Amino acid sequence: MLKHLVFFSLLFSFSLNAQERIELADGSVLNVFVIVPTESSALASPLVVLMGGGPGNLSITQDTANWLGSGFAQRGWIVAVPVSPNNRSFRGGENNQKIELLINALQTRANVDKGKALLAGVSNGGMSALEIASRNTSKYYGVVAVPALFRGATKGRSLEGLSVYLRIGSQDQLGWADQFEETAKNLEDAGALVDAELLAGAPHMFRMDWSTLTPWLEKLRETN
Repeated sequence: MLKHLVFFSLLFSFSLNAQERIELADGSVLNVFVIVPTESSALASPLVVLMGGGPGNLSITQDTANWLGSGFAQRGWIVAVPVSPNNRSFRGGENNQKIELLINALQTRANVDKGKALLAGVSNGGMSALEIASRNTSKYYGVVAVPALFRGATKGRSLEGLSVYLRIGSQDQLGWADQFEETAKNLEDAGALVDAELLAGAPHMFRMDWSTLTPWLEKLRETN
């Protein structure tokens, strides 16, 4: 019981202390939950931008920061979980660009690694991450899509050489399990290096399997 209380206290402290208003180069401002690694280091930390599901509003973003963002922070990543500025997640050109500008803004900070960033997302956030990566794959370590659908690269874009970690629950309430094989194939056809699994018995939102994601992340850092 005490262990559970300590765990939830840690999550609560993240949500209380992490929210920032970050000005972007286009003059707009994003509300962002920023979570620093739980173990301090003299070296700059790699950046992951994590996008929540649905419309990406404040409550969803906060839940995503606590549930998934804290796991990345425990593994040495600086985590940015942006709140959608217009209640429409980060899909579509204008919102895609906000993420690119956010990465630029955060990478001016001394504690944030320059160069490539990781994109991650849940549901609509996962699809947003794939859209953003397709604009310029060379900017990103890869994409963690947990879950996401992908219907194919748009004209003039591809995912050539991009590492993608895809997970969908076999009991997904939205029927996404039925599109798992098609999604994995579409990603491969677009040139992505895909680590895909249909999680037995899992719903649309599921507990992250860090035993497979952690080595995938470590390999990304080693090869980039």
